[in-house]
Formats: sequence, C-alpha cells, structure tokens
Amino acid sequence: MADLSNETQTTTPDGADIIQVNHLTVGYGSNIVLKDLNFSVKRGEIFVILGGSGCGKSSLLKNMIGLYDPPTGQVFIEGKDIVTADGAERQEILTRFGVMYQQGALFGSMNLLENVRLFLEEYTDLTPDEMSLIARCKLDLVGLLPFESFMPSEISGGMQKRAAIARAMALDPDILFLDEPSAGLDPITSAELDQTILSISRNLGITFVVVTHELPSIFTIADRVIMLDKDSKGIIAEGKPQWLRDHSDIPLVRQFFNRGAHAATVPTTPSSPAH
Repeated sequence: MADLSNETQTTTPDGADIIQVNHLTVGYGSNIVLKDLNFSVKRGEIFVILGGSGCGKSSLLKNMIGLYDPPTGQVFIEGKDIVTADGAERQEILTRFGVMYQQGALFGSMNLLENVRLFLEEYTDLTPDEMSLIARCKLDLVGLLPFESFMPSEISGGMQKRAAIARAMALDPDILFLDEPSAGLDPITSAELDQTILSISRNLGITFVVVTHELPSIFTIADRVIMLDKDSKGIIAEGKPQWLRDHSDIPLVRQFFNRGAHAATVPTTPSSPAH
C-alpha cells in the first residue's frame, strides 16, 4: 500500500527513485479526482498505473508530466519538482522524459522519419544529417526503419504506436510515459507492442510509466503497479501484479486481476507486495 503519512518531503528523493510523488491531489476546479497520492517509481522499472474506467489514470499521468498544475502536492523527477519549476529549470525537466499519448499523435503531414526528427530540430543544434541518423536509430529500435518514408496513414495502428515511442525517445530521455498504449489494438498487435516495451527497457534501461487496464499487458510488462479507485479517490493497492492477483485481501483488487486470469499465463511468484 502507498505511504499515507503526513510528513511532507522537501529534499531531493533517494537516488533509487527516479520519480517521487508526494501528497498529490488531482482535480479540475472544485472537482477532486484523486487526493493525497504518495508513491515512487524506481529507476529502470516498468511501473503501471491501473484501475477501472474514470478512476483518474490519465489525469494522474498528465499531472506527472506537467500538462496540468495540481491543486496540491509535489512530483519530483530526478530530484526536481515539476510542479514548482519554471523557465529554464522546467524546460530541462521536460527534456528528461518522453510521452506517447493514447492515439499516438503523429503528425499526418510528415513521414515517420520527419515525425521522429521533429524534437531534434526543435531542441538541438545538430546538423540535418546527424538528426536523420539519430531518428533512423530510434525507428530501428522499434522495428520501423524500413518504413521511414511512410506517412502515418499508410501504416497500421500498432506501427503508429511504435513510431510514437520512437519519437518519444528522440532526445534520449531517462523516462517514457505511455498513455493506454494498447488502446484500439488487437491482441496480437498489443502483444507485439508489449515486447517492444520490454526490449527497450532491458536494452536501454529506460524507466517506463504506463497507464493501462489491459490485463495481458499488465502481467507481461509490469514490474510493479498501483491501482487507483474512483470511490476512495486514492491508491488501494501497490505491488507486483501476480502477487496482488493471488494474495490481495481487498475484494475489488482480486476482482480486477482475476476477471481475465485465463489470459495471464505468467507463473505465480509469491513475493512481498511492495518489492
């Protein structure tokens, strides 16, 4: 379970934690979606935010990446609070992570190489040849180098998601945030995307924060999860998905993880829920 203590952290988080969320409230005006969230993400892990529809998963992610200002709380990314940072400090934090939005958000008027090059053109002083070389390397990492000249409309939905991941990696971020990466994909394509995520995590050591409710993906990629609850507006479970599925004493958590248990073929490995 998440730490619900009232002690506010004002110093840099421990080196093992690449992200630290402290007493975060997520809301829009007087509408509070989530309140007093406390959790951390460890460097190099694949961390999944899950829960039922309308529980605030995507809203939490948008607060973590600085799209919205939370009513209260702190979000430390590599020791710097994105909530209070501004100017050059905020821009420096933003370059430390990449984001893949739910629909991929590729620019339809640009081919894949141009889409990936876009951030390099905006944030670096590299030569055109250097930018193209880096962009091709990112496309190669997701298996799309042969399609560099294709327009987004000419490739499948799964390929668009992989191209969006390549673009999110353009500036060599330490963290990738993925919002519902499997949304709209068939099971085979979704499984292929999961393997892409695992390959990038293992080979490059990038930290992933993934919003999803797809059980097969959760059991395939997640090192650790938090489960949000719409009614309590908070975190009701935290740990390894297999442990929570088999050992949680919270009925709602067991119901969530066992609704498609037949699809989860990963062997059960009992362990502490928090590690």
